[in-house]
Amino acid sequence: MKPKVYFIELKDGAEPHEQAEAIKKLYNSAGVSDIISEHDFVAIKVHAGEKGNITHMKPEVVKAVVDEVKAKGGLAFLTETSTLYKGERSNAVKHLLHAHNTGFGIENTGAPFIMSDGLLGNSEGEVTINGELHETVQVAGEIIGTDVILSISHVTGHIVTGLGGCIKNIGMGLSSRKGKRQQHASMHPSIKDSCILCKKCMSWCPEHAIIEKNNKAWIIQEKCVGCGECLAVCRYDSVAFDWGAEAGYTQKSMTEHALGAVKGKKCFFFNLMVDMTKDCDCFGTVQKKIIPDIGILASNDPVAVDMATLDMTLKKNTNNLAQIAYGNQNALIQIDHGVKIGLGSKEYELVMVK
Repeated sequence: MKPKVYFIELKDGAEPHEQAEAIKKLYNSAGVSDIISEHDFVAIKVHAGEKGNITHMKPEVVKAVVDEVKAKGGLAFLTETSTLYKGERSNAVKHLLHAHNTGFGIENTGAPFIMSDGLLGNSEGEVTINGELHETVQVAGEIIGTDVILSISHVTGHIVTGLGGCIKNIGMGLSSRKGKRQQHASMHPSIKDSCILCKKCMSWCPEHAIIEKNNKAWIIQEKCVGCGECLAVCRYDSVAFDWGAEAGYTQKSMTEHALGAVKGKKCFFFNLMVDMTKDCDCFGTVQKKIIPDIGILASNDPVAVDMATLDMTLKKNTNNLAQIAYGNQNALIQIDHGVKIGLGSKEYELVMVK
């Protein structure tokens, strides 16, 4: 039987309270409360955006889900993990302060914000998946003891994976620092001759792997962990990268980490197709959306909800979101790999919710 993907339409520019009402309707139409038992620990995976980003999901949307979980007796908490790159979310203290300043505090959402990978991102648990790339993956420690995962993903493009949706939100977003490095293990960027030595990549590199050499930036490959931050911050197209081979590995590894995160859990997934930008919310800049808002998708199948996202954005535009954002990427790699390893199905039944 094909998994159901529920969809509710939103007008372009829908206000946060309208998005909150829509996700509440989806939640109830899909019967999400049926998977929650009283006293279940319910992790609500969110993304508060990097400092300076304004198109991330809004706290009102998250609160709508929290309220429904609490009504069923679930013990709801918001959760995230630390980033590999430098910024406001690179450790638990900075990340939690940033989340509070962005409106994701308990007074606005009704639930505490708990970092599932600990203070420094190294609290983890090993999960056996017997995947194509990995036999085991490193998942954020607090996820191991969680009963239910509700993922709320703000859909965007992504410089490495093409699509930043549900699979990325749980794959990269619920893995430990070690798991993140494993996903980027094949990335070996280098600096082109066009480098003007602005030094921005040097200041953002988490491993101090970029130095000055011959009046240009230079990456020490032995120290590079493949986080891709140099790619993200360079504004002069001066970072070379083998997209074909390396990005494909990253997508597959990310998908296998997603499988590890949800294995043995009761799960449900929401994809917010609003304020969709070229780059993910990890960019600490003001971004403009590249396509009009569409609505919200929801499913108990992470592969199906991302496939529906690509289909829905294609239906409303000349290309899907990933193609519009980064035409050099093939976002179907993560979809097809998810099917192959048993994470979900790319075939689905679309259920319209009014």
